[in-house]
Amino acid sequence: MKILIAEYTAARDPTLAPEGKAMVAALKESFERIGHTVLQPSSGDFNAEIARLAPECEYGLVIAPDELLSAFTHTLELATHNIGTDSTSIAVCANKRLTAKVLAGVNINVPAEVPADHPGKRVIKPIKGAGSVGVRIAKDGELPNKDEMAVEFLEGEHYSVSIVGSRVVGEACGFYSGLPPVFLSINRQYAEIDDNGTFSYHGGETPIHPERETEIIEVAKKTIERLGCQGYVGIDVVVGEKIWVLDVNPRPTMSLTGIVKILDDEIADILLKATVGLPPESVHYNGKTAKFNETGGVTIQ
Repeated sequence: MKILIAEYTAARDPTLAPEGKAMVAALKESFERIGHTVLQPSSGDFNAEIARLAPECEYGLVIAPDELLSAFTHTLELATHNIGTDSTSIAVCANKRLTAKVLAGVNINVPAEVPADHPGKRVIKPIKGAGSVGVRIAKDGELPNKDEMAVEFLEGEHYSVSIVGSRVVGEACGFYSGLPPVFLSINRQYAEIDDNGTFSYHGGETPIHPERETEIIEVAKKTIERLGCQGYVGIDVVVGEKIWVLDVNPRPTMSLTGIVKILDDEIADILLKATVGLPPESVHYNGKTAKFNETGGVTIQ
């Protein structure tokens, strides 16, 4: 079969290009190992390239910054079977304020929005944005811009959860089976805050098994089921006094680059099975640990 992997940043965003190229390489190699042909857009108009290539492919996946992902995914959905989250659910996840409201409605803990006179530290972040770009500790009295929000600073360990949602909605809703998502891993996140209070991301480590592993997994499953996410999803959490969900990324994330190096199963096979409502009950690892950086480098221990 032909599979379209349309990744936006590699030829269009120098800052995020290394991440994009690394994720595409991991996916492409997996699909090719199980006998499929992978097509990729040229450097022309991205949306036009999706519209051109998708009709000749049986399946497709778009990877792009969250604020752009919904529109590009909609173009894909009009032409072939999308193996990621559907465009409507992506639009919800891209809006951090709306995502928090939806999750709080089912008693999932999220950072509270706070005013400038909040007694503790505050974090200002884009309402729509990718990764740690634009995220910073607020200065005294600093107000967020119109496209930003201010939330409470949370003390705790920073993790991400990698999970694959089964088919729930979308253009292929006939594949709905009611089967639960398949958990991949909990990943430690390497994040830093510089002297100016700016956050930066530097990769992570996978898999890890924190003390509250079972609780974290259940929160992650409840999160993507509530938001209707399908395919590969990365969920950022802080674990301290509570388990807080910070961000939901309805697309492959950098944890993928480490996971594929220590996974005995093929991530491509997992994604294809999940998208027709038949995800595996579990996945299998080789017992090693992978450390991955923000540019796609991976070391195995």
